[in-house]
Amino acid sequence: AASAVGYYGDQGAAQLTEQSPGGDDFLADVARDWEAATAPARQRGVRVANLRFGVVLARSGGALAKMLPAFRLGLGGPIGSGAQYFPWIALEDAVGAIRYVLATDSLSGPVNITAPHAVTQLEFVRTLGRVLRRPAVLPVPPIALWLAFGREAAAFMASGQRVLPARLVAAGYRFRCGELEPALRRLLGPAEDLPL
Repeated sequence: AASAVGYYGDQGAAQLTEQSPGGDDFLADVARDWEAATAPARQRGVRVANLRFGVVLARSGGALAKMLPAFRLGLGGPIGSGAQYFPWIALEDAVGAIRYVLATDSLSGPVNITAPHAVTQLEFVRTLGRVLRRPAVLPVPPIALWLAFGREAAAFMASGQRVLPARLVAAGYRFRCGELEPALRRLLGPAEDLPL
């Protein structure tokens, strides 16, 4: 079942694994209820894995695609202080992790689907700016997030979760894009065809 790291709520810099408690905000409540809806299958003996996805990075859709126009214009920057953690995963690893969980009978219950190397939001935007060869220093005002992504998604982006894929790593999954800068370069191409 697809869930989300919003399950944990905003817990600052605390390292969050599948054993960590859930949060107490709207998104945490939605994720908790969504995961609880799988209980009847589990009670009937079906193996259920609740995949808690971070922000899936893909060139042609999702959050990264929405960020790219501003960053290409040199208008990208951190949300607030940028100290909040940004739980990301490359699309290639998100798909790879889904396949791995399907094929690994020992994995059931919550499984975090995030990259193993957590970064802050400030590290994320600086790295994206470096990959695109654009400055990334202008702070993003909350209203811009709300207009671009909607109220709940904007609240999620302004919060932080330092979510680690502990169970996935322990089960032996090998990430193809575990480090942010190589992942972004792989997603966006060698130099993104931008002038120096």
